[in-house]
Amino acid sequence: MATSSVSSKGFIWSEYITDAQSFTGGVSLLNELWNGVGQSQKWQEGVFYALCGAYALVSLIALVQLVRIQMRVPEYGWTTQKVFHLMNFVVNGLRAIQFGFYWKVFQIEPKVLDMILLDLPGLLFFSTYTLLVLFWAEIYHQARSLPTDNLRPAYFIINGIVYIIQICIWVYMRFSKTAAAVELAELFFSVISLGAAIGFMVYGGRLFVMLRRFPIESRGRQKKLHEVGFVTGICCTCFLIRCVMVAIAAFDKNADMHVLNHPILDFAYYMIVEILPSALVLFILRKLPPRRVSDQYHPIR
Repeated sequence: MATSSVSSKGFIWSEYITDAQSFTGGVSLLNELWNGVGQSQKWQEGVFYALCGAYALVSLIALVQLVRIQMRVPEYGWTTQKVFHLMNFVVNGLRAIQFGFYWKVFQIEPKVLDMILLDLPGLLFFSTYTLLVLFWAEIYHQARSLPTDNLRPAYFIINGIVYIIQICIWVYMRFSKTAAAVELAELFFSVISLGAAIGFMVYGGRLFVMLRRFPIESRGRQKKLHEVGFVTGICCTCFLIRCVMVAIAAFDKNADMHVLNHPILDFAYYMIVEILPSALVLFILRKLPPRRVSDQYHPIR
């Protein structure tokens, strides 16, 4: 996910789409429309500004939810829930700025700075949602009376290794003039996306199974069951899609899904792998923590 040049070649994804619809007899018309959109500056501007608005909206929702949580339980400090919403605000805010000022961001020199600006929000997205995996892992370990001391250090170590490797790749890309550096960056994104998907499958799946074993009359069981199941499915799907598409792009440059290749694909890609998952997860996890009852308050009996 590290190149932002305009592709003048036939797009492999458009070939897949036209092949699938060849039986309709409208392939030539579809190709003409597809190429017309891809070469239209107005379409590119419209898509990038639409993405900017969508990311800004999700970022605003995360900020509002963070403020609401802070007002509800200010005495708890920076809980995992608060950090998760803060990181969602930052990630989506960066993407909104990136697409809002795309004409400047995608023309920055040296090219490695352009790549850093494009890749950094993706790394932060990984850190944001692996934080949710950490939260579920802590709940599962506590419920099973398993030790939790190593979970947070493991989260920071894994994320630290990911960022160190990515920085090394950026340095390599700065001094390397070969396509291998770009392929390496894309494969690395594919690997960490697969790792995030596996994390959700392991701990989301374990938590889901554990909740199903609770007594049916348990308070909130059904709601938590749906919450864990939906979030696990959404996050696994978005990370697996990113993993597959970035891996394909690493080996076929005509399949590059990065910006400035085709506005429709750009819109679909970022909607599927970042915007919709973030919006859906924020909606599912919208419940505020209960208010803390004052020690001086005694209900009338």
